Amino acid sequence: MFDRQADADARTAAIPSTDTPSARESAERLCAAYDRLLKEPETVLGETEAAELTAMAGIYDLATDRPHAEIWSEVRAVLTKSAPQEDAAITPAEALDPMTVLVVEDDPETAADLTEVLTEAGHSVVGPFHVAEAAEAAAALHQIDVALLDINLSGETDGVTLAQSLKDRWGLPILFLSGDVTAAARHADLAEAMVLKPYSGRDVLAALAHFQAGLRRQRG
Repeated sequence: MFDRQADADARTAAIPSTDTPSARESAERLCAAYDRLLKEPETVLGETEAAELTAMAGIYDLATDRPHAEIWSEVRAVLTKSAPQEDAAITPAEALDPMTVLVVEDDPETAADLTEVLTEAGHSVVGPFHVAEAAEAAAALHQIDVALLDINLSGETDGVTLAQSLKDRWGLPILFLSGDVTAAARHADLAEAMVLKPYSGRDVLAALAHFQAGLRRQRG
């Protein structure tokens, strides 16, 4: 379910207003401090560092009774995939290229709210779907620019498996919109970004705007 006031603000402004340097800088600081765990998993953290890492994992409801390297790998994925990374603010003229967006969301009310926000921001929506099989069938019939996927779906196939299939078969960029932080973190390599539940329409538009900005930079 969405934050209604944030959605109203997002529809009024049509896009997120600016980047959030504090979130980006915080992620960069933490990566600089803890990335050594990825190179040397047996590194022993000091008491203060260990307490900070455990606290961060607790914020995202990630299991803490594991080696520090495993914990940091998941915390890092959440930080870097959910915090905007662009250096420059995105202006209204730059951010609103209309896209065709595949929406796969298990909760009907959230799906309806998300569809409304995307449509009013100028995007075309394919869906929403609540099962992976229907989403895959739609992907075969439409020219889709990006897929917004919940991870826990109705049916036998989850959003992670769907994401892998959409990337393998059609090269679709994926954004995870999920409350299953552990699954999102473990499979962050499949996604361009993640937006953690509960989220607002503004959060989703911000993730799409930064995704578009990254595409522009790649194209030169």
